Amino acid sequence: MPKMKTKSSAKKRFKMTASGKVKAGQAGKRHGMIKRTTKFIRDARGTTVLSAPDAKIIKSYMPYDR
Repeated sequence: MPKMKTKSSAKKRFKMTASGKVKAGQAGKRHGMIKRTTKFIRDARGTTVLSAPDAKIIKSYMPYDR
C-alpha cells in the first residue's frame, strides 16, 4: 500500500504534544483587537490544547504524527 498523505494545511497549523494531544494557536486574534477586552487578549496568548472531538479530526489529517 502507498503511504497516506498528511494534509498540508494541518501540518502548518497544528503540533502534537508528547502525550498525543493537539496544540493550536489561539483563535480570534487576527484583527479587531480594539473591540476585544484586555482580559480576552491576555488569555488568548500563546497556544492551546484542542478538545477531544476537534483533536480526533486533526489526527485523521496527520496520520504519521501520533
